Parts: sequence; C-alpha cells; structure tokens
Amino acid sequence: MSQRPLIRVIRLLVAGSVISGSSAGAQPRPEHGLQYATPALVWDEAMPLGNGLLGALVWGDGKPLQISLDRTDLWDLRPVPEFHSAEYSYKRMRQWVREGRIDDLHRLYDKPYGYPGPTKIPAGRIEITFGEDTRFRSASLDLADGTAQMDLSRVTARVYVHATEPVGVIHITGKPAKVVLVAPPFAGKVTEEAGANKISAGDLATLRYEAPVQESGGTWAGYVQKGWGDFRFAVILVWRSSGGDWLGVWSICTSRDSSDPLAAARKRCEAALDEGRDKLARAHKQWWTSYWDDATVSVPNPVLERQWYLETYKFGAATRPETPPITLQGPWTADDMKIPPWKGDYHHDLNTQLSYWPAYSGNRLEGASGYVRWLWATRENARAWTKRFFDLPGLNVPMTADLEQNQMGGWHQYTHSATTAAWLGHHFYLQWRYSMDRQFLEERLYPWLRDTATFLEAITEKGPDGKRTLPLSSSPEINDDRLTAWFPSITNYDLALIRWAFETTGVLARELGRAAEADHWRRVLAEMSDLAVDPNSHKLLVAKDYPLPASHRHFSHLMAIHPLGTIRWENGPADRAIIRASLADLDAKGTSAWCGYSFSWLANLAARARDGERAERALQIFSEAFCLRNGFHCNGDQSGKGHSDFRYRPFTLEGNFAAAAGLQEMLLQSYSGTVRIFPAVPASWRDVSFKTLRAEGAFLISAERQHGVMQRVEVTAEKGGLLRLEDPFAGAFQGAPADTEVDGKDLILETSPGQKIVLTRQ
Repeated sequence: MSQRPLIRVIRLLVAGSVISGSSAGAQPRPEHGLQYATPALVWDEAMPLGNGLLGALVWGDGKPLQISLDRTDLWDLRPVPEFHSAEYSYKRMRQWVREGRIDDLHRLYDKPYGYPGPTKIPAGRIEITFGEDTRFRSASLDLADGTAQMDLSRVTARVYVHATEPVGVIHITGKPAKVVLVAPPFAGKVTEEAGANKISAGDLATLRYEAPVQESGGTWAGYVQKGWGDFRFAVILVWRSSGGDWLGVWSICTSRDSSDPLAAARKRCEAALDEGRDKLARAHKQWWTSYWDDATVSVPNPVLERQWYLETYKFGAATRPETPPITLQGPWTADDMKIPPWKGDYHHDLNTQLSYWPAYSGNRLEGASGYVRWLWATRENARAWTKRFFDLPGLNVPMTADLEQNQMGGWHQYTHSATTAAWLGHHFYLQWRYSMDRQFLEERLYPWLRDTATFLEAITEKGPDGKRTLPLSSSPEINDDRLTAWFPSITNYDLALIRWAFETTGVLARELGRAAEADHWRRVLAEMSDLAVDPNSHKLLVAKDYPLPASHRHFSHLMAIHPLGTIRWENGPADRAIIRASLADLDAKGTSAWCGYSFSWLANLAARARDGERAERALQIFSEAFCLRNGFHCNGDQSGKGHSDFRYRPFTLEGNFAAAAGLQEMLLQSYSGTVRIFPAVPASWRDVSFKTLRAEGAFLISAERQHGVMQRVEVTAEKGGLLRLEDPFAGAFQGAPADTEVDGKDLILETSPGQKIVLTRQ
C-alpha cells in the first residue's frame, strides 16, 4: 500500500471484536405482506407460495378455497422441427436478410413460437369447499414465514409450501364439506387454437394430451397426467382429520423422479403427515427466519419498502440452488386453462437476467447459484445449437429457451442474437465478484467467458475500417420483427456486450496466470469500435447515426451504463455527460411504450447516475401502476393515469425483481471497485438503514443514517482482501483499524477473512 500516491495514513480506534446489530429491521412486519378484505377471485391476484421447486397460488372466497399448483420442471419439451431442417442456418439467415425475404424469415424462425409446445405447463388445482353458511372475512400472506391464511366464518385455513421439503401443507380448523383435485384441461375442448403473435398460444387442450388417470381413496386423491413423449407427472393430496382439525399435504412427482410418480408422491405426503403438523411448521418457519436474517432494509417511503419485502419474499419462494431457475412466471404458472403468457419460458432477452439482479447486493447468492448452475448444466445443448445453427466454435445460447436450453423461436433478430451468452456470462461474473469464490472463477466463470469470447471472435468480421463488427446486429426489441430491426452497423447493445466479454475474459485470464490468453483478448478488444455516441448531445445511440426513435420498453442501447457498468459516473465528466444525456433522452421520448420492467430498469439507471429522486419516482410508479394487488408485475399500466399505452396484464416476474435491485442500488453500490453507501438516496430520506447487504469483494455491509446524518457502518469481510470504501462520514468517524489509509475521499482497508469492522460517527 505504500506505493500508492497521494495516500496518507490515519490512525483511529481499532474496532472491537463484538459487533452489535444494525437498526434495520429483522423480520418483515405484517404491513409488508398481503392483507385482503375482499377475496381474490382470479388466479393472478392470489397469495403466492413456493420453495423453488413447488409453487402454489391461494385464492377464492371459500366457495371454494382454491390452491393452484405448480412445479418448476413441468414442461412440454417437444422439439421444433424447423430448427432441425436443412434451411436452418446462420448463413441462410444472412442471405434472406440481404434479399429482404421477411416472409421466409417469419415462417422459419418466428412462426414456431406460436405452436402449442414446447411450453411450461401447470399442475392443476385443489378446490376445498366449506358449508353453505361460510362467509369470507379476510385473507393474508405473512412474509415472515411464507404462510397464507384465509379466515372464513367458523373456519380458518392456513396454507404453505414447505421451505425445505417437496410438499405443500393445508391446515384447516373445521372440516371441509368437499375436497376436489382438479387436473388441468389438457384433454378438454379446444376453444382457441395456438397461433403466431399471441401472448398466450391458445388453450392447454391444444397440446392434445390424453385425459389424466384419476385415482382416490378414503383420505387421498390423485391423478397421473401423460405429457409429451414419455413424460408423466402425478399430483396427489393426502389428508387426515382429528377433532376439529383437518391436515392435508400435497406433492407433485414426475417420471424423472420415479417410474411410479403417483406412488412416490403419496409416500412423500404420508411421511410428512407422520412427521406431524407442529414439526412440519417449525422446520418451515426456521428456514424463513434464517432467510430474512440475511438482509433487510428500512426506508422512509412505505410503498418502496413494502415492495422490496414482497419482491425479496418472492425471490425466496422462487429460488433454490438445486431447482430450475426463474422462468417468466417462476413457480406460479397461469391457472386459466391457457398456455401461459409467452409460454412461461426462459427469455434471455432481459427477463431471466433482470430476475437475478437483486440477488447480488441483496445477499441472496445461494438463490442466484441455481441460475448459473442451470446455465452450466445445459451448456452442452447450447453448444450443440451454436454449432448446428452458426457452424462456429465456442458458445452462444438461444435467447428463448426451454427447460433444457433448446431454442424455442420467436422474433428471429433476438432469439438468434449473437450476444446472449455474453449477457448471461455477466451473471457468472457477478456470482464470482460478490462471493470471491476462486474455484468458481477457475471452473465456471472463466471457461464460460472463454468459450463465449471464442464464439464472438469467430462471428465478428473486420470491416473496411479494420474494426470488427457483426454481420447481423440488432438491439432488443427496437423495430420489433421487421427487417429494419437488423441494423447496417453494429448496435450499442451488441457492441457493449462484446467489448465487455473480450475485456473481462482478458482480465480474468491475467488473474489466472494465463498471460498469452490475456494478451490475445486484449488485442481482439482493440479491434472493436467504440460505442456510438451522439457527438452533439453525448447521448448513447441505438447504433451509429441511429438515435432512439421513440419511446421504447427495452433500454438495450444503455447496457453499458447498467448493468455492465463500463460507462460509469465514477469515471468523470465525459461518462457523466453520456449518462445524463441518455437519461434525458428517455425523458424526452416519454413512457408511452414502456412496460412495468422499464420503470424498474430506470430506477437502476438513475441510481447509477446518483439521482435518488428519479429512482424513487420510477419505483413508486412501478409499484402503484404496474403491479396487481398481490405485487405481481403485470406489464401494463393498471392505474389509468397514462404512464403507458400498454394496458394489458400478463404477469411476468422480471419487473418485480429488478425493482428490488433498484432500491438496493440506491442504498449500496460497489461495481466500480469502491463501496459507496447511500449513493443515490433522495435528500428527503433522513432516516434510512440496511442490514447485511453485500458488496463486490464478498463484503457484508450494514449502515444506518438518522436525521440525515450517517451514524454507523458495519463491515464483515467474508474472504478478506482490500476494501476501498468511500468515506460516508466525511472524516468524522471512529473505529477504523490502525493501518487504514485515505486516498482522497476513499478509505483503504486491508482485511482478513472473517474480520468485522464498525465505524461510528465521532
């Protein structure tokens, strides 16, 4: 450290070894959850429950109480024939684009997305009816323990999906009059056929499955449903009653679990019932208590604070390290007899990526690990697709994918984008930066980025100016699926991702001692052009000589600002001018063509610009106009206040989770190498705190500000190493280790693994 210029050493009090807790709240409060005085009579306003594998939606008025069931690996995985045909190739796509053969492009690439399958599929529903004199009184969802409760006249029902076991639990005080297990209408009458350019591809019956095989006994009911090919799944509900209590347990098993999925599911349920109600509930609650201990926030805006708790709860319900990652709807597939919106797929257009933004600074790395684990586990399918379609080495990933990472089709400009694997690689990078897991760097992150960079080097071609470019370049979802969605020059979306991939691969190669590889990627990076910036206004363009033409939902041209952070406020006046001008351009174009996730993304962008007021306003609009009463992001503006021309309500999750990330970005930033506390908090937020958010470098941070004055910062260094912290006390603090150094406004601390430091105002 003595080699750094302009650094002076300061000597302050050494922190004690015992750290008291932050003032930020521990468990969620009742007002953070859901409280219904009127029943939810549609599935997408239900109380959501889940454990990453199983999901449930609790709704209805007791006539009946309805519990919609889901399992995240229930999929119709039929292949798309067109994507195994002789004309399916990148070379042919380039030819057709040159020739303007848009009808052929739509036929081969876009139309198959309108087929019934492949698609995510639902599991069915439990319907419990009580006596004729039953009256709905209230319903609630307690985020602290992931339990929904419905209070009826003389009857109370408590429902949860067990946090650690593959079962759901229903406890009723009082005896149900009727219990029915309802299978999805896969074999029902078709009222709407599948077709292209639909949000939903038609009725579930268009999948044309056989009717389920129903079985039941005195205290159980179940069915086995045959899906596409050899796939089968079974749903079962088993119950017992004693005195005034009725206890039911359900589970879902598939033919991947057992050759007899119904028997396997029944065995699970009976084992849970044998364990007993109290023991089941205790283990479930312990998991959620531990989950909430990982991170909490307290801000003076009750709308934003509640939304953060709702999103953080949903993230806990939707993720586990060993379960499939978050799809468009996660474990809450639509229960409306239709194929789910956009087939409930893995949209790497932005949807899966935004869904995991809050995991990193939100200290939920375990949940996020399921995402990169799945990407790694399915990479050979992606690699085979890369070879089959592009006929190039390395790795790319289909932008719309099924459970096994097979291409599903859709607008060809984006579903067959050349840079999807690079954006996914950014999540591998974040997993490493926030954990500092060296083994992950060596065995997962670097191999993924090296293979991605190999593909990008192979697909880029040098133009007359000697700079590499893409033969086909687009910017999701500018110009939709028209020919003009292909740009004559490389877009900022593609360019930002390619530049980031080459640069980061080189940096990581150097970190791993691979000097020759590092030099190679540095040379390849030098062959890329700079981002397209308007020379007069300094705003980022969509592509060279092509400004953002109108209001648009997808900020793909601003990737360099967020999430990649290669254009940074911290870099100084030039970058700040680009950030300001680009946000001003969004203002000028307006929000008429925005979805809810656009406001969530704007909050993250605004936070990077240190504009807390803009970030707060964006999150407020998101929460109040683009969420249903259970907090589900419904894409369109439901407020009638004109925030967007989109008024529809298909539920998807990415806007929810990006909103949580936006608030975290206001409270803590570390992407530039310096940890900054409250970097984008509105001036009106006098009292604000958070507990154990996570910074890059594997530092856990807690902080508290009262009456507009910083009071306390607590740091735990999981792995140790250099911590650069922007001084939040302006020098008026105590508690730093004796060898702390100061570089301008930054404190420089050398930390050891497990070290804890408390800084307090003098």
